[in-house]
Amino acid sequence: MAMLRLSLGGLAAALCALSSAAPLVAQPTLPAAAGAVPPRAVRRDIPMANAIRRAMAAGTRDSTGRPGAKYWQLRTDYDIDVSLDPATSRLTGKARITIHNTSPEPMPFIGLRFDPNHFLGNAPHAAPWVPAEVTDGMVLTRMAIDGKPVNIASNAALGGIAAEGARAIQNAQQAAAASAGENTLLSGRSTNARIRLGTPIAAGARAVLEVDWSHKLPGGPGTGHRMTQRWADTLYQPTQWFPRVAKYDDLRGWDTELYLGPSEFYNNFGTFDVRIDVPHGWIVSGTGTLQNPDQVLTPTARERLARVTQSDAVTTIVGPDEVGPGQATASSPSGRLVWRFHADTVNDFAWATAKKYVWTATRATIPGKGAVPVHMVYLPGRANLFAKAGEVTRHALEFYSRLWFPYQFPQLTLQDGPSAGMEYPMVINSNVGAADHEAGHQWWPMVVGNNETWYGWMDEGFNQYMNILSDADAERKPPVLDGLGQSYGRLSGTESEPPMMWNANYAGPASYGFTTYSKTPLMLSMLGGIVGDSAVQRAHREWATAWLFKHPSPWDYMFFMNTALGRDLGWFWNSWLFTTESVDHRVASVKRQGLNTAVTVAQDGQMPAPIVLEVKFAPAGAPIRPMRNAVLTDSVTARVTVPVDVWFDGRRQHTVNLVFGGRAIERITLDPDRRFPDRNPTDNRWPQSGDVKRVGVP
Repeated sequence: MAMLRLSLGGLAAALCALSSAAPLVAQPTLPAAAGAVPPRAVRRDIPMANAIRRAMAAGTRDSTGRPGAKYWQLRTDYDIDVSLDPATSRLTGKARITIHNTSPEPMPFIGLRFDPNHFLGNAPHAAPWVPAEVTDGMVLTRMAIDGKPVNIASNAALGGIAAEGARAIQNAQQAAAASAGENTLLSGRSTNARIRLGTPIAAGARAVLEVDWSHKLPGGPGTGHRMTQRWADTLYQPTQWFPRVAKYDDLRGWDTELYLGPSEFYNNFGTFDVRIDVPHGWIVSGTGTLQNPDQVLTPTARERLARVTQSDAVTTIVGPDEVGPGQATASSPSGRLVWRFHADTVNDFAWATAKKYVWTATRATIPGKGAVPVHMVYLPGRANLFAKAGEVTRHALEFYSRLWFPYQFPQLTLQDGPSAGMEYPMVINSNVGAADHEAGHQWWPMVVGNNETWYGWMDEGFNQYMNILSDADAERKPPVLDGLGQSYGRLSGTESEPPMMWNANYAGPASYGFTTYSKTPLMLSMLGGIVGDSAVQRAHREWATAWLFKHPSPWDYMFFMNTALGRDLGWFWNSWLFTTESVDHRVASVKRQGLNTAVTVAQDGQMPAPIVLEVKFAPAGAPIRPMRNAVLTDSVTARVTVPVDVWFDGRRQHTVNLVFGGRAIERITLDPDRRFPDRNPTDNRWPQSGDVKRVGVP
């Protein structure tokens, strides 16, 4: 429906006219003939949100799908000291975060991520994600910007009745905010906080944010990944554990999404220098590379580590019988060791530690790069879950390096713990079960920095697609993408399903998994049915390479794929990403007249698609003549393709005239590879029964 725009005066005049004129009676729409499907309007452009329009106007994005001439992205560098107290399961840390304002505008606020506040009793979360336990959240004791203090009153714990405590915090925050020129923390008990700066950070300048904090690592029977981060007091898997600076980009400014549980993250790239203080005897693994092995490892462990990249064999670094200080690790008079890690150009940092980890390692040989170590740390009683994990991870890193671009990091670690299916830069919290999938995330979002919170399909969905390719390669079989696209027709139109471009953070428990994970392989199956699977993968590879360590939007992907594939696919992206429609096609009729066989194809859904017909001829008879838009796939089979644009005028039926000569036709199949979403595939064949019905018999 078009929107009618009137000025206030025009609107008043129109209302007066309506009040004095004869009543207007809407003309009824005549019903369509019984069984008829009304014409459809096929949208052929890509819908544009205000965010991408602004970015294109500013020159940070453009219609090629590559980063624009004025593209910029925030950089955040972290220097962190953190200590674990197993007696209380508490982390205590100090962070020094350098924020580089590379934007063209001054920055009056700093957005912050306080994900430990997800475990407060009053924090919102999406079903069915249930936190393992209620904690006191992220407790701040000091915060400063360039040495100037930040008022952190809004982070105070609630006292007394919750509503009264909340009002007290709000009053303190408002009083602090009224002080001119004061740095003030706002919403400090939320997962999405921000600092109102007394003095904005100028464009091109940088500022140093210092934060002292502590929080308890939650344990217990949480439901959903990341909802529990420890097993008792002997194994810890800290994730989203430090005060993070939120993403700031050219599309929306500060990312203001709450952490609700299922949806994942959208982070800035930067450098991490992290020092982790734990009891001696405890093994620590994490993002980055260990900087002080001489101080924390035994000579035996260091000697074993030196051999890891020499073969594909699995090397034991610390065995199940090597437990405690002096055996698992070096010993220290203080009873504690500090493990130092460094990582360049990563968008997060995760780690794990346990009192009795077994540590093994193997290698992956990355094309054009060489061998990188693949570490595994796990509890002795769970060794069976890691027996094949190194082999699976090696294949994943090597295969995806060939498929997209070489693995970008110096190592990868599999960490055992309660969250057995989660990924971070250089770290996957996984055993063999999810090793291939989680390793795939080292491409997105760890290098190609997709916004997982809004557009999980660009993260989990791309990963699910490439997992199909990897699984087939591991079995030395060609991948089978046939049938995937067609299967969407059976789901299309479900009321609870949001379009893929809907914010995944609010997709709802009924549809989050399907929309975020499962639908993208179906979409790319159909795209492969149009342009070929190898063309899809080649274009996707080029897109990924263009956005290495940058932050593409869905529009950048759509525009890039159009350009790389040399096709205007606006109709395709609109149907798959912005609607929940399907093709729903069928063979309506087959009629023979002389040497011509007229095949009428109907599309009853709103999504258009090319017409692809597989024609099976009788084994003998008149020669099969060549025909435009047709290729012979064997001596008795032809494939006829009609471009999608035959539907662009809104028609519901199109007749394809088959003129192959006098050879009898035994069978006709619409969409033989089953790539296009269809509600009822049984009406895609002629004849529909199992009996052969020939046309064109002399």
